[in-house]
Amino acid sequence: MIIPFSLPIIDSDVIAEMNDTLTNTGWLTSGPKVLVLENEFKKLTTAEAVVCVNSWVSGAMLMLRWLGVGYGDEVIVPSYTYCATALACLNIGAIPVMIDVLDDFTLDPTKIKAAITSKTKAIIPVDIGGWPCDYDQIHTVLNDQEIKSKFIPQSPNQEKLGRILVLADAAHSVGANYKGRPIGTITDVTVFSLHSVKNITTGEGGAICLNLPKQFDHIEEYHYLKALSINGQTKSAFEKNQVGEWKYDIIGQGLKVNMPDICASVGLAQIRKYKSTLLPERKEIFNFYNQEFSKHTWAILPKSESEERISSFHLYMLRIKNITEEQRDAIIQHISSKGVGVNVHYIPMPMLTLFKNLGYQMDDYPITYKLYANEISLPVYNGLTNEQLQKIVETVIEAYFSVVNEPRH
Repeated sequence: MIIPFSLPIIDSDVIAEMNDTLTNTGWLTSGPKVLVLENEFKKLTTAEAVVCVNSWVSGAMLMLRWLGVGYGDEVIVPSYTYCATALACLNIGAIPVMIDVLDDFTLDPTKIKAAITSKTKAIIPVDIGGWPCDYDQIHTVLNDQEIKSKFIPQSPNQEKLGRILVLADAAHSVGANYKGRPIGTITDVTVFSLHSVKNITTGEGGAICLNLPKQFDHIEEYHYLKALSINGQTKSAFEKNQVGEWKYDIIGQGLKVNMPDICASVGLAQIRKYKSTLLPERKEIFNFYNQEFSKHTWAILPKSESEERISSFHLYMLRIKNITEEQRDAIIQHISSKGVGVNVHYIPMPMLTLFKNLGYQMDDYPITYKLYANEISLPVYNGLTNEQLQKIVETVIEAYFSVVNEPRH
């Protein structure tokens, strides 16, 4: 039995929605299906406005561009995240300022203050694995008058905001909840990923949720961002294709990051049953793993539910107590040899060549390394059977005892 690490949902609903796009609408790029998907995300998250784009990193870059972030500006990011979080900054000339994380993998709010300078324009907390950050603590730091006095606005939107922007990297956390509120409404901006391995996918894609302060008009910002996503053009190709609507304007230096209808079709079929079916199934998988691994003192279970936070159950980030990075790698090798797909989330950015060459050093992020060195991500996706889940658990346990040479009890 071969068990992949991840599989997208391609069921009859997805096929029917795709067929409708291909045979009935006559439109492949941004058009009516994208608009419907944006509306579905508004209903799911209760965000003020949603703009769908072609990837998470595109969405983050678009929002940093909207804010007026550019060369030499600084953006605070956690050291434990996928490289896209920092690349969104680097790609527009900004400098990612990395800070260490807590034992639950989320950004450490106590380290924010020391990282802020007069050049800081935004912070990007990451809901890694689908577990939300402690946003109240983050907001408390950023709203401190001493911190706000350091903020030097250099664009109209920065002037209007009057402080550092909070842009949540919610690539993993669609459907997660913080203090009774859905992720997508907790920060100024939230960007979800809709990549093929995510809880809801469009193949490639992202969704920007706006929850800006009252001085911003969300309808106005939505239309401006839609234009920015198609090279600053005021009408999409679909809109221009309507009778007599060929004229357009270019109102800003935009990007080409719009989502096509052909991708939105896949996401539409999934988001409509996400809360009722897909998300509960992922929670059941988490509960099964928790039940089985809680029997073992060497297993450190990932955070998934508390009084204040509920995960999206995206990644089951199991950690193995008292092992080295080399032992972790050997455990993964053993598991993989038995036909079970596992992964590591993530190789810390300061260990990657790009960031080492930019001067980041792993020694500056001790918690990040401690978490990375013994982490193994197990399969979590809709369609996993009880038989497959049992094999995954048995294989992980077998691999642990094989590598650490402890007798099984």
